[in-house]
Amino acid sequence: MNRWRNLVYAVACTALAACATSSDQGTLAELGQVEADLDEVQLQDGLERAAESYRRYLAETSESARTPEAMRRLADLQIEQEYGVLGGDYVEMAAPESASPRTQASASQSPAAAPATGESELAFEERASQRQQLLSAGTTPSSLPLSDKPIPAGPREAIKTYRNILETYPDYERNDQVLYQMSRAYDEIGQPDEAMAVMNRLVTEYPHSKYVDEVNFRRGEYLFVRKKYVNAESAYGAIIDSGATSSYFELALYKMGWTLYKQYMYEEALHNYIAMLDHRLSTGYDFDQSYDENDEHRLADTFRVISLSFSNLGGPEVVDEYFAERGHRVYADKIYSNLGEFYFAKLRYEDAASIYRSFIKLNQFHKASPHFSMRIVEIYGDAGFPILVVDSKKAFATDYALDSAYWRHFDVEDSPEIVGFLKTNLTDLANHYHALYQNEELMEEKPASFAEASNWYRQFLGSFPEDEESPQINYQLADLLLENDDFGDAAREYERTAYDYAAHEQASAAGYAAIYAHRENLQRATGARTLQVKQDTVASSLRFADTFQDHEQAAVVLGAAADDLYEMKDFNLAIESAEKLISRYPATDVALLRSAWAVVAHSSIDIAEYPKAEYAYTNLLALTPQDDESRTAVVDGLAAAIYKQGEQANLLEDYRAAANHFLRIKDLAPTSNIRSVAEYDAAAALMKLQDWAMASGVLEEFRETHPGHELGADATKQLAYIYREDGQLERSALEHERIAVESDDPELSREALLTAGDLYYEVQVMDDAIRVYEQYVSAYPRPLDIAMETHTRLADIFKAGSDYDRYYKQLHTIIATDRDAGGDRSDRSRFLAANAALVLAEQDYAQFAKLELTQPFEDSLATKQAHMDASIEAFESLVDYEVAAVTAAATYYIAEIYLNFSAALLQSERPGGLSESEKVDYEMVIEEEAFPFEEQAIGVHEQNFGLLAVGVYNPWVQKSLDQLADLMPGRYAKNEISSGYLGSIDTYAYRMPIAPEPGIDGEEGMELLDGAEDADGIEAAAQIGSGTGGLKE
Repeated sequence: MNRWRNLVYAVACTALAACATSSDQGTLAELGQVEADLDEVQLQDGLERAAESYRRYLAETSESARTPEAMRRLADLQIEQEYGVLGGDYVEMAAPESASPRTQASASQSPAAAPATGESELAFEERASQRQQLLSAGTTPSSLPLSDKPIPAGPREAIKTYRNILETYPDYERNDQVLYQMSRAYDEIGQPDEAMAVMNRLVTEYPHSKYVDEVNFRRGEYLFVRKKYVNAESAYGAIIDSGATSSYFELALYKMGWTLYKQYMYEEALHNYIAMLDHRLSTGYDFDQSYDENDEHRLADTFRVISLSFSNLGGPEVVDEYFAERGHRVYADKIYSNLGEFYFAKLRYEDAASIYRSFIKLNQFHKASPHFSMRIVEIYGDAGFPILVVDSKKAFATDYALDSAYWRHFDVEDSPEIVGFLKTNLTDLANHYHALYQNEELMEEKPASFAEASNWYRQFLGSFPEDEESPQINYQLADLLLENDDFGDAAREYERTAYDYAAHEQASAAGYAAIYAHRENLQRATGARTLQVKQDTVASSLRFADTFQDHEQAAVVLGAAADDLYEMKDFNLAIESAEKLISRYPATDVALLRSAWAVVAHSSIDIAEYPKAEYAYTNLLALTPQDDESRTAVVDGLAAAIYKQGEQANLLEDYRAAANHFLRIKDLAPTSNIRSVAEYDAAAALMKLQDWAMASGVLEEFRETHPGHELGADATKQLAYIYREDGQLERSALEHERIAVESDDPELSREALLTAGDLYYEVQVMDDAIRVYEQYVSAYPRPLDIAMETHTRLADIFKAGSDYDRYYKQLHTIIATDRDAGGDRSDRSRFLAANAALVLAEQDYAQFAKLELTQPFEDSLATKQAHMDASIEAFESLVDYEVAAVTAAATYYIAEIYLNFSAALLQSERPGGLSESEKVDYEMVIEEEAFPFEEQAIGVHEQNFGLLAVGVYNPWVQKSLDQLADLMPGRYAKNEISSGYLGSIDTYAYRMPIAPEPGIDGEEGMELLDGAEDADGIEAAAQIGSGTGGLKE
């Protein structure tokens, strides 16, 4: 057996016998093996024959140096024959009583808990401090002879022999061994006092004997049992003083501790127990390893008596003070744990927990500290202190969280029990505070409870992200956040539960709960935050729908996400989501499918994918009942999708395709509110193609189908334009008349009516032209110039139709309109009025010119003169219009009046009955009367000629020049010779001094008189301020 195990587990000193029988010690147990100088006696026949041999040797051999040796061996054999070989194994000390069930369970739950027993302190003291007998091999404590029993002959003879040796051979070199064996013999026969006397002699006479330590230990035991503790101290102390090399050193320290303990010297006792443990440590003993049962018992007893000592010294605080003064020990955790369990067994729960806490505080990074913290939780749990249990759990969870400083010193993988306890603690704490949070009677504590529960949930998840319990813990955290209205955080934790772990039963429920939390958060979001929350909601919904496609709510979630995306104007993703719903869940609720098709349709419109929109609206319409109030909107959407395709074709200048798209609406969405607009736009597209026939047909149908439509007026305008472009001017005129009647715009009505008249005029439908023109001038006397032009056009029509009464009436209307226009008169109105007046004046001139002077001369002369005066007055009035051409015409005609009157005189009918002389006289008188009129005519024509000097030239000036050339050829007629291949032509050339400038009108007048070429294209000249008086003269 290993020597150190014997030392550890044996509390008694029975090992001394073994030591005494070693080959070096020469104990009785070895006697047969010693080869002394005397011949070795063979021991094959047993101890008796060996003893008999030694007797014969002593009897037959004379005394010599070997005699004492033979005597000693014979005595040893006699003892051995009776009790067996001296110095056998240690006799095991009594074991402690079994632990109670409660204590054993507690100890098994935590590595910190040292084995506790149900043994009382008194029983423990008696057992652990009892005298340890050193017995012969095979002898048990029960075989020891009692004092009233006879002593066997063998031992008596042996003792007698030992005495004989001591007396006879006082100088025998092994007398210390003789004394040693003799004391052992006394012990064996139950005479401790005699044994003590022998041992006292040995330590006195042989202080350096190799047996002295064992003997001193036996002496100490003898004294200890007799409560002679001071003397026992000396005996144990002698061994201790001899040093750690003694095989009895540890036992001496142990019993020295008990000796002092018995004297209430607890601190001194502690010194020895600690010294004993230090000694073990120095020999390489590992307190964390397991040894044989005896050794474990010895160690347990030592720690227990240490606990008793500290307890007797005062309390938990004494331990800290002791080690603070005496230095830290690596095995201190065992001392603290045993003391803690000591207090726990005494039901001193707070002291037990305090001991553990003290160690933890002093040894934060000790391997045992987490176990001690665990034990504190168990102690408070057993004690029934729930608040302290919670506090201790919090302390453990904080100190040994996986991110704490403790784990910088230890590998988590090597501490499964600590990690397991941490998980349990975190879960317990989170559930505890969550329950408190839910307790309606603890409303004031809700914020604190929420903070605690949230913290411990997160601690668990941060420490054990991949643990199989993490999904459930994460779910509970999310529930807590939801209960606290922290919807955003709740949603994120639900998402983490659903998607960040391996597949688990609650994944889909968590994913759905995340969406619920997001939507609750969305209801409360305001301002710019709303968009972000909605984006989070949609992202979570889409993830849920893709991950849990078989979930009963997947289709609903996907539909809601599509709606949200459309509302957020993320049209592409909205379409993608809605199409997923349609393809994945074709048999889902019709309302969901309708919603999805609606999203596809509306979104496609917004991103200009109009064919897809049309397809979606078509499907949506098929799912919408006839009596559904939303059907109208669906039809309108379908029409819009088709209409937009038409618009795109328009942009691409594919007008035929555009028209076809627009016209499809009346077939596919006939009740749409944009059908009318589409048909109108179809016509517009056809107009760009100049497909006048089809365009007019569309517009005619438009007006028929949509009477009173706001575009009706525009349709009429378009028809008017189409018919005009298509050459159907009369139909265009009819549309213009319709515009004039239907338009609310007076200006548009005026222009349309005028255009209608012009169109009738252009196609020579004169009755309608006259009707429309007369309607126009009646309804629109202003603008003046246009009214004047229209009157002039009417005059032309009447003239062309030889309706002179209406023609001259119209001329008078023109003159009157200008005259009465006041401030509205313009150059043009004066020009037109002047030309109208000129025509009427020309009528007066014609009446005058055709009058001849006949007999009776006086009567015809009076008539002629009256017409002459009226005509002159009419022409002179034209000058006030200040129209150059008209003024020149008036000048010309006044000159012609004078010339006509002169010619009329000369050509007048001669009176009858005149003699030749009278005829000569009469002719002379007539000539004298006619000549001044001719002179006047020349003078007036010369006034027209004078216009050339100011740059005015027109046909009327030319006519005056022609007349002047006839009347005064010497002055006004010159031959200009032009040579060339065509020969010479005699012409009259009139050169203007300066080039003529445009007149005040610069417009062509309408044909007013027979010589239209004289009236049309006349350039107006500058006003002539002079000459008028001459004319009047």
